[in-house]
Amino acid sequence: MKDISIACGVSVATVSKALNDHSDIGEETKNRIRKVAKEMGYYPNSMARALKTNRTYNIGVLFVDDAQSGLTHDFFSYVLDSFKRTVEESGYDITFINSSKKGRNQLSITEHCRYRSFDGVVIACVDFYDPEVLELIQSDIPVVTIDHVFEQRTAIVSDNIGGMSDLFTYIYKMGHDRIAYIHGEPSSVTQKRVASFYRTAAQFGVDVPDEYVREAAYRDVKAASLATVQLMTLEKPPTCILYPDDIACQGGMNTIKAMGYRIPDDVSVVGYDGVKADRHVVPRVTTLKQDTEKMGYEAAKKLIGLIESPKTALIEQVMVSGIVYEGDTVRRIDK
Repeated sequence: MKDISIACGVSVATVSKALNDHSDIGEETKNRIRKVAKEMGYYPNSMARALKTNRTYNIGVLFVDDAQSGLTHDFFSYVLDSFKRTVEESGYDITFINSSKKGRNQLSITEHCRYRSFDGVVIACVDFYDPEVLELIQSDIPVVTIDHVFEQRTAIVSDNIGGMSDLFTYIYKMGHDRIAYIHGEPSSVTQKRVASFYRTAAQFGVDVPDEYVREAAYRDVKAASLATVQLMTLEKPPTCILYPDDIACQGGMNTIKAMGYRIPDDVSVVGYDGVKADRHVVPRVTTLKQDTEKMGYEAAKKLIGLIESPKTALIEQVMVSGIVYEGDTVRRIDK
């Protein structure tokens, strides 16, 4: 910066302010200094900046890896893509944290975050009851969670209750009252969706037989296919089947077709999440499209707020609503 100050005929302090975009330096001066800095091959030293600001401008992203469902998970990959773009626009880099201990010299997740000097961490698609995750939640490291709520931490959550209610309402208004639901494995998300499913059914006076509600792990095509066979071989099969997500829905659709049924003429199907790939599937899947763009954006902004303004940042739950995507897999039934 001394060389730049000599070349520009200004003080080192002015160079520093210009390169850090301080408001008390004119735009013309800033642009001139930046141009000279670029010509001289100047790049800010991240280590020096960290020492001066007590920040590394690096954010950790914790996702599950052992089950191969972290970045390969369609819903979370879209959320994290939005998160990544937003934090980078604010000058931060991100580092993905492998939840496995391999290669970390047996450091806990929290110890690893301290070792890497992360300014903050976003947590998505993990076992939130893992002792190591709970240790991180209880630490003093700024944290934002996605789709799971801890009382003392900011969370960005999908409106699973409203989403399921909107989806059920759409199906009912299309004339269906024999509606089955294959839900995911037990979790806070599943609990909310199942409760909303039953509550909305009751509001419309729809009876849901116990055999109409079955469990299959999220994104498990085989489990969804098995549950589909069980539903379609009932004495009085449903006219519409809700699946836990769009991937499971695809498995169910393949099974329905293999059984000789037509979609939606013989049976209607509905997914959840709104995976973009489904726009190219024929017939187009009716689903609840979650706003992954907004979820990632909100997670980034809230985490940066906790990092840069810890005294004024609020610990809060941000609810993000989705919309029903009316595809071609729900047949209208005239009553």
